[in-house]
Amino acid sequence: MAVSRHELREKAMTCLYQHFLLNKDIKEVVYDNNHTNEIDPFLYTITIDAIKYEDDYIEMINNALRDDWSFDRLGYVEKAILIMAACEIDMEVAPKAIVINEAITLAKKYCDDETYKLINGVLDRL
Repeated sequence: MAVSRHELREKAMTCLYQHFLLNKDIKEVVYDNNHTNEIDPFLYTITIDAIKYEDDYIEMINNALRDDWSFDRLGYVEKAILIMAACEIDMEVAPKAIVINEAITLAKKYCDDETYKLINGVLDRL
């Protein structure tokens, strides 16, 4: 059975969250969460490639945040969603509107009530 991109994004968010929280190697986290050595190319891109270019994405996100905020102040779930979405936008994996909509959906499900507005605003400025 094929896994939807939404489900892959949710899995990627979980992997990135674990990477940030536990300071664990992203490849190890992805393989642990995937339960197989066959990694979907989309999942690979939005996890392993996202961390490969993490510094670039953090800079992009910091430039899109208000002056009194920085990436380091965000929660791990917010960091995971923003890094994943920044990677998708940068690598043009999907149209920006879809990426933002998916990120907002994840934020509404996993973050505080108003966090989706922050996610929307930052990604809109990327």
